Amino acid sequence: MAPDDRQRWSQRVTETSNALDLEPGVFTWDDPRRIALSLRRSAESSRRRKAGPFQSAMSMLNFYINRAGSQLSESQRACLEAAKDELRALYGRPRRRPPP
Repeated sequence: MAPDDRQRWSQRVTETSNALDLEPGVFTWDDPRRIALSLRRSAESSRRRKAGPFQSAMSMLNFYINRAGSQLSESQRACLEAAKDELRALYGRPRRRPPP
């Protein structure tokens, strides 16, 4: 595998796998609720997902956070972590953190 291919494997996985069809820029938004609502819409409308909508949406969010790693600003990481709780709330699951 060429060095360029190794660096972009996660992009290729996102584009060609049974990943959700996400709105452009969804992970760059600064509103956790908006991010969660978008992920829910994508998960519920997807015909390619293999798991339930909650698990699929949460998996995409975790995948992005993990792949971004240290490249993610502290404020954006906090926003995405808050989006996880919003997603849990949208699916009637208990939050890990109290809402702001």
